[in-house]
Amino acid sequence: MTTAAVAVRTGRGGHWPAFAARRLARFAGSLWALLTAAFLMIHLVPGDPVRAALGMTAPAELVAARRHALGLDDPLWVQYGHYLRGLVTGDLGTSMVSGQPVTQVIGDRLPSTLQLAVLAFAVVVVVAVPVGVTFAVLTRGGRRRGGELAFTSVSVFFAAVPEFLVGVGLVALLAVGLGWFPVAGADDASAYVLPVAALALGPSAVLARIIRVELLSVLGADFVRTARAKRLPARLVYVRHALPNALTATLTLGGLMLTAMVAGTVLVENVFAWPGLGSTIVQSIVTKDYPLVQGIVLVYGVGVLLVNLLVDVVLGVLDPRSAIRES
Repeated sequence: MTTAAVAVRTGRGGHWPAFAARRLARFAGSLWALLTAAFLMIHLVPGDPVRAALGMTAPAELVAARRHALGLDDPLWVQYGHYLRGLVTGDLGTSMVSGQPVTQVIGDRLPSTLQLAVLAFAVVVVVAVPVGVTFAVLTRGGRRRGGELAFTSVSVFFAAVPEFLVGVGLVALLAVGLGWFPVAGADDASAYVLPVAALALGPSAVLARIIRVELLSVLGADFVRTARAKRLPARLVYVRHALPNALTATLTLGGLMLTAMVAGTVLVENVFAWPGLGSTIVQSIVTKDYPLVQGIVLVYGVGVLLVNLLVDVVLGVLDPRSAIRES
């Protein structure tokens, strides 16, 4: 076996350090852009954000004191330095409305949002993978045209409906109409069912379609025909040989879906009055609580960047040839 082939199979050969350096540099650049954009958020708001938050009838002395407390009367470069220093020390400022540290508010609300997003993603994987594999096997070679048309039509329909509309429909049908689940809140396990379903239904349909398409492509490959020629059981052909080779594009899309789910919680949490970051950021926008908005935007943005970095690393592990090509 050649050295290049060994490098492809093992992911070594000096290519991984270059691959990791490229990914980390891209992550660092994106992170700096995110932090800078979040800092400029308050300064790009038309008018005085402190006056907007306190109201037009607030005394000028109170507005000036609040601006001084927030450091908004310092030069911009000084504010930027304080902002970066605060990020390093974990200080994201103070809420204009509640007076609580932004880190405390985020720490109280973030677990609920993470639970919702992670549960929804787990449901997507558990539902989409077997459904996609099943329909790929059933419709392979142009068979069962009716089943293929039904699957495609249903998946396109659910993928096109926004999460919050799905949530409203679920509330009207299953919570208000039938009374099977609570309308809002997160008091018990049953309260998770509807918001998780609202977040997971559309992505499950999309991911199942992608898995079916990728698996159909892999099932026509030479190594699958070789596995069949060895008279291996169909289960081993599909699960051990075909499915792992169809997961590269699926994993990329899955990472994008996870980040989209985290962002989708903003609307879904408001539909179900969920005590997470999504409902908090909407309330803070309404009350013009800019330090809190800034902190939550940072959390969402860093979450997206970390998920993308993780997907890149996992793809490099599963397909070392991608690391070699980029290096």
